[in-house]
Amino acid sequence: MASHREAYQPDKDYVEPNPMPPSVPHVDELGTTSAPLKTASFAIGDYCREVNEDFMLCKNQNRDPAHCLKEGRKVTRCAQEIIGKIRESCLAEFDAHWKCLENNNQHLQACRKQEKPFNECVFTNFGLKKSIPGAPEGEPQVFEKKNPIFSRVQK
Repeated sequence: MASHREAYQPDKDYVEPNPMPPSVPHVDELGTTSAPLKTASFAIGDYCREVNEDFMLCKNQNRDPAHCLKEGRKVTRCAQEIIGKIRESCLAEFDAHWKCLENNNQHLQACRKQEKPFNECVFTNFGLKKSIPGAPEGEPQVFEKKNPIFSRVQK
């Protein structure tokens, strides 16, 4: 006999029927969309490096998602902390950059003008650094260039 399940209704919020295990502490979600997360991503990466690395090591040990819930909660708490600090100290610059991303289909190159003051604010207030993986060593990062060129010439 076929079992019946409740119909999916997209106009209602999904509520997980299974409670979290008691050993996993509660943490609120970040409550932000992709554009603010993309704006803050380098700050989150640098500020939360240790907990991010712990989480990734845990994931490499065991692919079961339940295995790393505690580490995942630490990553979320750390991201909440740095986003809160950014909002306290660099709100205007933060908002200008993520709104630019939101209005330009998440293309970073369209928002370099807004990115520079945001980076300067975060670098000054928190001593964080930004390094883009795979960037050539010894050359300035793309956000540091005075006149960045975004297209490559085909030979």
